[in-house]
Amino acid sequence: MSSARVTIQTADFDLGAEVAALRAGDPAVGAVASFIGTVRDRNDGLGVSAMELEHYPGMTERAIEAMIDAAMQRFEIRAARVIHRVGALQPLDQIMMVAVTSAHRGQAFHACEFLMDYLKTQAPFWKKEQTPDGARWVDARSSDDAAISRWGITTGNAPPEPPAA
Repeated sequence: MSSARVTIQTADFDLGAEVAALRAGDPAVGAVASFIGTVRDRNDGLGVSAMELEHYPGMTERAIEAMIDAAMQRFEIRAARVIHRVGALQPLDQIMMVAVTSAHRGQAFHACEFLMDYLKTQAPFWKKEQTPDGARWVDARSSDDAAISRWGITTGNAPPEPPAA
């Protein structure tokens, strides 16, 4: 567990411990909303037996920190925590979590959903999937412009190339 708002790591995480740390000592917290993403065994109609996630150290953390800053400005939240795993992952593995605290559930739900939409469309991660057709690089950012545009954010930028193999 860390007191940082953003952690990129290879190790798994414990949602219960992370939420307990996030809300510890803050009696104004009346709600916690969280989301956990897991590795699924299919993507774009192909079976996925494994994946490897990569990121740009430093740049990725700064991008996610900026997302949390934006959530703090938009919503009445007390705290937020994002953990994203990198490295080799298998179907069923936890891949990431977002947890948000607030005095009220509505603000916590909205902020958690905002952060998820932002992360899915803007965070600089790349994944290599192992499929029956072989390995393939996939931009880990979704192209779901509708999800991010409902928050008044436009994407409009081409994703950078994946890290060199």
